[in-house]
Amino acid sequence: MSHVKEIPPQELRKMQLLQFDMLVEMDRVCRANGIPYTISNGTLLGAIRHKGYIPWDDDADTMMLRQDYEKFKQCADQLNPDICFFQDHSTDPEYRWGYGKLRRTGTEYIRAGQEHMKNKTGLFIDVFPMDDIPKSSLGQACMVFLSYCMRKITYSEVGRMNTTGFWRCWYSALSKIPLRFVFGVLGIYAKRSSDDSENRVTTLCMPIRRRVDPYSGEKVYGRPKKWMLERAEYDFEGQKLFGPKDYDKCLSWQYGKNYMTPPPESQRGQHAPVSDYSFGEAKPVYTPSMQEGE
Repeated sequence: MSHVKEIPPQELRKMQLLQFDMLVEMDRVCRANGIPYTISNGTLLGAIRHKGYIPWDDDADTMMLRQDYEKFKQCADQLNPDICFFQDHSTDPEYRWGYGKLRRTGTEYIRAGQEHMKNKTGLFIDVFPMDDIPKSSLGQACMVFLSYCMRKITYSEVGRMNTTGFWRCWYSALSKIPLRFVFGVLGIYAKRSSDDSENRVTTLCMPIRRRVDPYSGEKVYGRPKKWMLERAEYDFEGQKLFGPKDYDKCLSWQYGKNYMTPPPESQRGQHAPVSDYSFGEAKPVYTPSMQEGE
């Protein structure tokens, strides 16, 4: 792994505000086209606990059900190109991941260990498509195995440069598999998802773990689809963004019941380690209402 560059607090805040512009742009386009989305992960936690970014957070996460994600891709040209652009494998053939990003125009953000990658870079927010998980145990087992395999293949171009011995050979071999095969397989599977089904959901090409369902108490794969369908608006840096209506169950499921208590300082690290970054001439467009985080 290459050297990780620390981001000073003042520059981290500027990075958050440049990402905030992209959240606002995505929200604008989604509202204009009737496309549901939710903020998620640390971004949802930040909205509930800090009314904005977690002070030490360096990324932002959003989610859409698969059919809504595909609609958003068709509307992505409505994003202000001076602010951001949508990136996935269809818009950038060198991009290897199974989910999309909004990239901040005119910036650079090079992940540590990915300096050799040829995809477009820049400050980003993640846009995760949420696909149906099969209801049967056999179908779930197949999906978990498929997701694991596809994840290793997409990661292989990174892994072969950041491992040694057996693993370097293994990832080097996997990197020979054409990406069109991976995204072809994922595309077939994604077409089986329906926003109207009662299935639980997850992001393909991401680790799929079993967790206790907050409603039934059973240990299951994926998250309840109701967290995507039943939404509410939350304050985030003075802007109203959508998140799961039952945020307490969602955040407790993900972070534990004490999610309102910030972690010790030793655990407040970067989520997306960077080896180099540049804001270029980019300046925040939307001025948030400054909130005091804990």
